[in-house]
Parts: sequence; structure tokens; C-alpha cells
Amino acid sequence: MNRLKIACFEIADWEKDFLSAELNGYEMVFSAEELDEKTLTLAADCQVVSIFIYSFLTRKILEKLPVLKLLCTRSTGFDHIDLDYCREKGIIVSNVPTYGENTVAEHTFALILSLSRNVHEAYIRTIRMDFSMKGLMGFDLKGKTLGVIGTGHIGLRVIKIAKGFGMNVIAFDVKKNHFMTEFLGYEYLPLEEILQKSDILTLHAPYNKSTHHLINTDNIKLIKRGALLINTARGALVDTNALMMALDDGTLGGAGLDVLEGEDLIKEERQLLSNNYPVENLKTLLSNHILLRRDNVIITPHIGFNSREALMRILKTTAFNVRAYESGKPENMAGA
Repeated sequence: MNRLKIACFEIADWEKDFLSAELNGYEMVFSAEELDEKTLTLAADCQVVSIFIYSFLTRKILEKLPVLKLLCTRSTGFDHIDLDYCREKGIIVSNVPTYGENTVAEHTFALILSLSRNVHEAYIRTIRMDFSMKGLMGFDLKGKTLGVIGTGHIGLRVIKIAKGFGMNVIAFDVKKNHFMTEFLGYEYLPLEEILQKSDILTLHAPYNKSTHHLINTDNIKLIKRGALLINTARGALVDTNALMMALDDGTLGGAGLDVLEGEDLIKEERQLLSNNYPVENLKTLLSNHILLRRDNVIITPHIGFNSREALMRILKTTAFNVRAYESGKPENMAGA
């Protein structure tokens, strides 16, 4: 049987090496460029094409790929692909539904622990040769209540880790996973109660019209005094003005932020590693941000997703999608 010919676009050198090993035996073509009118010839005779989010596969482009059978996007989203045309022509589109749930969850706890044990302040003192302990008393996580807003893949992983610390967990989500409440031992409550009862709040909700400023000037007043707020999801879930107000009046004892309001150009986290992402936008956003120089605020530059293992999972899932298709049992079908 003839093996599939695969064209991979928007590929870095290390990704080329990894995919070549994962898909050993397939005929493969690689390009660092997007798939567009200029690079179409590389994929013209390929049954499989792999892309990232900068390749906009419109009907016009897809019509020029006559033997295409499988389109693998190395992203979770697939709004850069004309799915209607693909359905019409029987082209299967696969994506990478999850790759960073434990990665982002672990970074969430890196922020929580940095705040609860004053790690960031202690580090700054130490490099200044100041070894005083005044003001560095922290608190235990055991017995504290963690409020998890959003119980998808990442939120559930956060709950698992929290249970390992001996924390009580309460959660809010519009889609409740009652099986996991039994399995992990947490309970769902209305958002207002989550704000009132949590010692630490952590956000893991998607960003859309209904979650814009989920934490706002009205409900932030309900937060338990001195609580910590952690956001590793999307910046616009939190109204920055509300956050400043709560930090100023002591409603919040601190905040750990891997995302900031204003990161509107980011559709997928891995986009930050692409040469196409305007890093200067993020640099400007961070350097000018009013929260940057507060002692009780930790800001990291949207790195929660960025682990070696998470990035390799993207490629492994892509290779898995190719092999699953060839076996006649396609997986991770976008829009299915």
C-alpha cells in the first residue's frame, strides 16, 4: 500500500525533526511558511496537510489541493479553515483538542505558591543581600478553600492538585460535571458564593461575550477580604479597573496573573511562540501595565502553556491523527 504524502507548514526546525521521527516511513514535505497561494505547489500532490493558525484555508486555496484527504491543524481552534468546503469534498479536518491542561494547572499553582509563601518578594530581597524575614510570613494551603471558576480540562486538573494540598474546593461552571464532583470531592455553587467563600480564586473559563469581565466592579466587592485572585485563562475575564480597586482597598490580598486585559491578538497560546506574533505588542502591554510594580501582584508573560511536554503533545497528537486516519478510524475531528 502506498503511504500518504504529508506537507507540513509553519514548522520550526525542531518540530520538523520531531515529526519526521514520529511519522517515520511517510513521505514528508516541510515549510516554515504558511500555506497560501505562494506555497501551494508544495502540497499539490499531498493527501495530508498539516498547518497552524496563520494558514487561512479558504475555498479558493482548498480547491487547488485536489488530492487532499486529511487536514491536520496543530491548534485547538479551526476557524481558519473552511469547514463547509471540507465537508462538501469529504476532507477530514482534525485538531489538537487539549495539550496543556496539566501544564497550565501546574503554572496556576506556581503562582499560588509564590503568593502564599512570598517567594517573589523573598527572591528580590535575597539578590539585594537582605536576609530579613519581616513581612514574609506566608500561609498554608491545607484547609484553605479554593474557588475554581471553570471546570473544563484545566480546571479539573487544578482541583486534583488542590486536593493533594489538602484544600477544600468549590466550583462554578455553567456546565456542571456532576460525575467529577463525586470523584474529586468538590461542589458547585453560584458564582456569588464562590467569591464570598474562597480564600483563593482561580479562573479557567473560556473568553466569550458572556464571560467578558466575569470579575467586575460589581461582584468583586463580594470577594472574601484578603483572598488571592489567579488568572491563567484570558485577561479580559477580569476588569482591570475592578482589580486595581480591590487591591487598593484590601479586598484582594494579591493577584497572580499570567494573562492581562489587552492581549486581544492571542487566539491560541502557541501563537506566542510563532515568528508571526507581534511580540512588541506584548512587551508594550507588560511594560506599561499599571499592575506591574505592585508587591502583591505577580505577572508572568503568558507562559502557563509553555512547557516542553505540552508543545510535544501538540506534535504527538498531530502524528496520532495521521495514523488514526490511515487506519480508517479518524480521531479528533474538528466540528464533529
